[in-house]
Amino acid sequence: MSSLRDKLHTIWYWINVKTWVQVITFFSINQRISGMENVPRRGPFILVSNHLNNADPPIITAYMPRRIIWMAKQELFDTPVIGIFYHLYGLIPVRRSEADLRAVRRSQEILNRGHVLGMFPEGTRSKDQKLQDAEPGTALLALRAKVPLLPIGIWGTETIRVPRDIIGRSRVSMKIGKLFRLPETKRATRAAIASGSKEIMRHIAELLPPSYRGAYAKDVEEPEDAVTERA
Repeated sequence: MSSLRDKLHTIWYWINVKTWVQVITFFSINQRISGMENVPRRGPFILVSNHLNNADPPIITAYMPRRIIWMAKQELFDTPVIGIFYHLYGLIPVRRSEADLRAVRRSQEILNRGHVLGMFPEGTRSKDQKLQDAEPGTALLALRAKVPLLPIGIWGTETIRVPRDIIGRSRVSMKIGKLFRLPETKRATRAAIASGSKEIMRHIAELLPPSYRGAYAKDVEEPEDAVTERA
């Protein structure tokens, strides 16, 4: 990615985010956000979140103080007319049915430039609102790039339907966790990737209400005061 192209993508990104994206979310979302102080104002990291609805990326984007370069499925870029905008935002197309090395290389380049990479470790939207098993790609990239991760839990978006809810004031909650790193390894072995994926999803699960934790509910450690109170 050339420096000039990167600057043009950045300008296009903020022009849109600070106008129609934030206007639409203002009128359509009744949001409750916590943990904004955990977002680093500089330096590269991978933003990781659960995924309930197509509305998740624009909602997270609207409230983040940093530009997010999302990884998105190739089919979106191939969509007539609309696909052009995915290219203009500088998003990264991913072919989900194969090991897309080009997407991995471009993602590493993005992080090397100090940007924020946005990923949904589950690889697709959850059909039952619960966390699904993570795909290995996020952990693999985090281990190779050796950058921290910022977990986000978002819920309430599963009820959003467009265009019905454009002015519906849907109630959405978003909780931002603290930055963390996966243990460093000399090489990203299958075992290290599996362990890293579980660690990433545990951090996301901790931010979600129990009913959304799904496959990772058992990995969440409750605070001691909560256990004592229940006993």
